[in-house]
Amino acid sequence: MEIEAEVREVLKAEARLGEGVLWDAERQLVWFVDIKGHYLWHYDPETGSNARAEAPGQIGWALPAENDLLLCGLKDGLYTFDPETQLFAKLMEVPGEPAGNRLNDACSDPWGRVWFGSMDDAEEQASGAFYLFDKGEIRQAGPKGIAITNGPAVNASGTKIYFTDTLAQTILVADLSESGVGEARLFADTGALFPDAYPDGPIVDAEEHVWTGLYLGGKVARFSPAGELVATVSLPGRDVTKLALGGPALRTAYVTTATKNMEPADYAAHPASGSLLSFDSPVAGVKTTRVKLR
Repeated sequence: MEIEAEVREVLKAEARLGEGVLWDAERQLVWFVDIKGHYLWHYDPETGSNARAEAPGQIGWALPAENDLLLCGLKDGLYTFDPETQLFAKLMEVPGEPAGNRLNDACSDPWGRVWFGSMDDAEEQASGAFYLFDKGEIRQAGPKGIAITNGPAVNASGTKIYFTDTLAQTILVADLSESGVGEARLFADTGALFPDAYPDGPIVDAEEHVWTGLYLGGKVARFSPAGELVATVSLPGRDVTKLALGGPALRTAYVTTATKNMEPADYAAHPASGSLLSFDSPVAGVKTTRVKLR
């Protein structure tokens, strides 16, 4: 079912690879990154004010953390970011990661842990893996041997976690608890539904449905807990990466888009590419749990 939404271009960021959009309920701000531009953006929907901080490398994600900081995933490891001083500080490297890899997408779970993925920066080798950051320690957890990882995404109760294998055009799901993660199994074969598009960043809404951006697809798609496609929203950006549900009622969708694979003719056909987009959602989202650093 196509949702006829009024899509708004709320910030013309001109991002090469806009990603990692997230609603910070405490600050009432949207955070997102431009991975290839090395920028961490914030946007205030109440005032329209926005700004970007330059990261010391490719930045895949930023999550609100304790001590009024953000925890960020960069090409060479985890960093903290202080919004007051606008400074990045390296926290730790990810053990065993190949030099050609970078970090790509992440989420926090109800216990304040961070699940994140790595990938081949050239988007060719199956060198990516998923990791868990738990109070200052990192260990590999979840599927591995993936060229482009996206997600993970965890439901509100912390019982399910979703992993995306973008080039395989599949979303996987595993059982989750505070003590561990189960074997990943197929949740949705997006390639069968959208053969020319690739699933990008996933999230889980308040009704346990999974949303994903569709890179090269110009849409976001919503799947039921059983993995059935139930809705799509068409967008004026071709390369759609990720969606967040925010605002006071958690019913405003914010969507990041990319331009790095576009030619001049593509811009003409998709004029809002690279921008932060927004529309009113029929369902609410879930508040992000702040990351526990130690």
